[in-house]
Amino acid sequence: DVKLGGLGPDYEAIKEKKQKLKLQKEYSRQIKEYNMRNITFVQRLPAKPQVTSSVARQKALEYAKKIPRPKTFMTKQSDKEVEEEGVVPQTSDGINLPEIPSLETLRSRHEKEKEVVAALKALHIL
Repeated sequence: DVKLGGLGPDYEAIKEKKQKLKLQKEYSRQIKEYNMRNITFVQRLPAKPQVTSSVARQKALEYAKKIPRPKTFMTKQSDKEVEEEGVVPQTSDGINLPEIPSLETLRSRHEKEKEVVAALKALHIL
């Protein structure tokens, strides 16, 4: 039994590869089904109560209460400016709102800061 002229397609080898791929796909399908059943079983287990997280939260809240808050920089207004403004703005609850500095005070502050920046640039610090 001699096989001559092996240039054509080998149908037997193709059938073997096709059968092998079919078996691989069937095996992977079975594994997938098995894993899906196990995953749903694991998800049904009751979760452990986390008592420690509430204790940690309480500690964090106590720590946050003890931290000193940063101080805000507020410019003081002269008595004349306060009198000119007259009524202090309030919310519907009656809480006083912070007063808005006038345009002149803001402009003078801006000029002073510009001078400081120019001095720092001259010293090559910035």
